Amino acid sequence: MRIALYGKSFDSEYDCLMSRLLEVLKESNVKLLVYEHFSSLVASVSDVDYEMFDSYSQLVGKADMLFSFGGDGTVLDSLPLVRDSEIPVFGINMGRLGFLSSVSANEAEEAVRNILKGNYMIDSRFMLQVVGDSFPSSDVNYALNEISVLRSEIGGLIVVTVYVDDLLVNTYWADGLILATPTGSTAYSMSAGGPIMAPDTKSFVITPVSPHNLSVRPVVIPDKSVIRIKVDGRCNAFSLGLDSRKILVDKSLE
Repeated sequence: MRIALYGKSFDSEYDCLMSRLLEVLKESNVKLLVYEHFSSLVASVSDVDYEMFDSYSQLVGKADMLFSFGGDGTVLDSLPLVRDSEIPVFGINMGRLGFLSSVSANEAEEAVRNILKGNYMIDSRFMLQVVGDSFPSSDVNYALNEISVLRSEIGGLIVVTVYVDDLLVNTYWADGLILATPTGSTAYSMSAGGPIMAPDTKSFVITPVSPHNLSVRPVVIPDKSVIRIKVDGRCNAFSLGLDSRKILVDKSLE
């Protein structure tokens, strides 16, 4: 089995756990790939052999699964590396929020042993992808929770026009707009008044953020839809969020 290890940091209280998990993987002759910026932490707790990776191209086709060490933010940060490769992600919670990384430190060794025996199920979740002319970077255009379009400066609303399968849905005067998956329906979208959807729902939700018109409400649409968004306003750019990643985008981009 080939397993990729991803993380950013962890507290020293988890040193023994990391050392033990790496020993379990070593005993099972697992071929390890370690994220380059995580490798020094791995090396500090174990002498296990591994290869390093730091991009999607170095991971796809070389790993059967990715282990994420951290909280939910770490799982989300691993997505640019996994993207559409369908590599399963297994989250071990060493952070604060453990909704996606639901296996606790106390359960980690048993869970890893079960994975090595093939005793696991894959829970499929779909992702969102941003496509646009002159989009800044293909490394960040995937999201598991949500894509958000927000004003880039304090003061003044933005005008967001939304088309679904080339049909006009609405023009929103608001602080922004959230396009959330069922997985992300319990995150930013929910805090903005969006509905909670079951993870296997074949839909996603468009949720306005602080709309000027109080009659505007979230809209649930089929997951096969193609959504086109046009942003206008006083500023020349807007903030585009893909889960925890934020970039500034020219308003001419659709």
